[in-house]
Amino acid sequence: MSNSTSSSSELFGYVAEFSSASDLYHAAEKVRDAGFRRWDVHTPYPVHGMDHAMGLGKSWLSAIVLVGGITGSCVALFLQFFTQVSLYPTVVQDKPVNIFTLPAFFPVTFELTILLAAFATLFGLLGLIMLPRWNHPLFNSALFSRFSNDGFLLVIESRDPKFKHEGTRQLLEEIGAGKIEEVNY
Repeated sequence: MSNSTSSSSELFGYVAEFSSASDLYHAAEKVRDAGFRRWDVHTPYPVHGMDHAMGLGKSWLSAIVLVGGITGSCVALFLQFFTQVSLYPTVVQDKPVNIFTLPAFFPVTFELTILLAAFATLFGLLGLIMLPRWNHPLFNSALFSRFSNDGFLLVIESRDPKFKHEGTRQLLEEIGAGKIEEVNY
């Protein structure tokens, strides 16, 4: 077992390696059942059902995108209706300048809805996953550099309320971790 402890830096957490996606899946269930909240898994490919094994709920991103889309629709309809109907009525080919001109506003409304929903998706995602982050303590881990190739890793952060230095290490050993590495800030 690898142990890279440095007295000059604070502990970020443990990185534990598992031999297969199946082992990692079952380990994730056990970590979830143990009550940990600040942890994650890293695999070279998506593992079906891992979000359920980790106990993850529905993402807030869809609500953020919905708010962005509704905002786009409302802004587009307000601007068009205000300028074309009340502020400066534009009569085109003897069409009415009231609420019945609403179908003429659909193209711009659609485009602004899509635009603001796309911006909400981008900036909402960046906010939820806390990017950009120029450096992360996991980048210093020898085990973590393998996850995109052939490693199946589980990371438990020391910020978790359930984290106990020896107790968490013992849990990882009990659930079948091959190698366990301490990662410091």
